Amino acid sequence: MDRIDKKILAELQLNGRLSFTELADRVGLSLSPCHRRVRALEESGAIKGYKAILDRSVIGLGFSAIVFVTIKEGDKKAVEEFENAIIGIPQIVQAQRLFGDPDFLLYVVADDLPAYQRFYDEKLTAIPSVLRLISTIVMKDVVPERPFPFT
Repeated sequence: MDRIDKKILAELQLNGRLSFTELADRVGLSLSPCHRRVRALEESGAIKGYKAILDRSVIGLGFSAIVFVTIKEGDKKAVEEFENAIIGIPQIVQAQRLFGDPDFLLYVVADDLPAYQRFYDEKLTAIPSVLRLISTIVMKDVVPERPFPFT
């Protein structure tokens, strides 16, 4: 990946709807080489897709929480069971497996606090492999989604 590829990625992170003409102009290429490079970046997996970034409060998901999860056992089967259980839960919009304690970090969205409490009581506590759940309510998104740095 060279300097031009990084410029292309930086521009597309800011605006994935740029036309190839606009993108080529911004990175200093003609249209065909720019198009070829974008396709190559897509094929390599550097560009995984394109999406709209939504304002969750405008669409009715004004509440968010970070949930730290410790599972009962740390063996492969227990980890896979927990991961499979959370994959299908749409309120969990991001999840990471961690080294140490806790085992997982979940980012959860809901309409409001009562909706989150129902989700917590009905979904999270129902996962058999869970030992402990610790929720932290998000007060404010300070850095909501920052583009990856290209230096």
